[in-house]
Amino acid sequence: MDFLMLIIKSIGSLFALFILTNLLGKKQINQLNMFDYVIGISIGNVVAEMTVNKEVNFFDGIIVMAIYSLLSLIVSFITIKSIKFRKIISGTPTILMENGKLIRNGLKKVKIDVNEFLEEARTCGYFDISELEYAIMETNGKISFLSKNKYTNVTKDDLNLKNSYKGPSIELIIDGAIIDNNLKKINKNRSWLITRLNNMNYKDIKKMLLVIIDSNEKITVFEDK
Repeated sequence: MDFLMLIIKSIGSLFALFILTNLLGKKQINQLNMFDYVIGISIGNVVAEMTVNKEVNFFDGIIVMAIYSLLSLIVSFITIKSIKFRKIISGTPTILMENGKLIRNGLKKVKIDVNEFLEEARTCGYFDISELEYAIMETNGKISFLSKNKYTNVTKDDLNLKNSYKGPSIELIIDGAIIDNNLKKINKNRSWLITRLNNMNYKDIKKMLLVIIDSNEKITVFEDK
């Protein structure tokens, strides 16, 4: 009997959750703001409790889920009408790169490090971030990238020129620390790197947020800002 009741409660809770989800709208996970995300977790906990906890009344659980859903709808309506309230609930976009320079405070604000930023850039097809002009983390947690004009206005295909291979850039310094393994990959050492940086008038490695090198041995330095 208990097993049969468990089946009935499981099917009933999922059916109720399906109806409420459709009422809330079909947002994808990466489109949810923090409030919607919290509401989703709360409803999920209610569903779990009302399914397996015998002491939780099934219909009480449905009522709680309905209240959460109604609250989410009310907040969504208010955020549409009020820009100030929308900023409180959804937050504002955060600049991570501006004018080709990484913004450390921006990275700290959204709690991602340089490696995570580079991973996001590669995921979006940018293997050399020296080609980027701006990077902004949107309120849904997705990073938008804008490449520099010289990399977007005219391509080699437009000029009927033969494309030459350009591999991904390699990180040589991250957060003021030299990556020796990456230097070995390109058959270089610390002395070579320091000399190159000194020739470029970069003296203090600790102030360097990121240093990369491309397949043509062009070094790009992003200092702490």
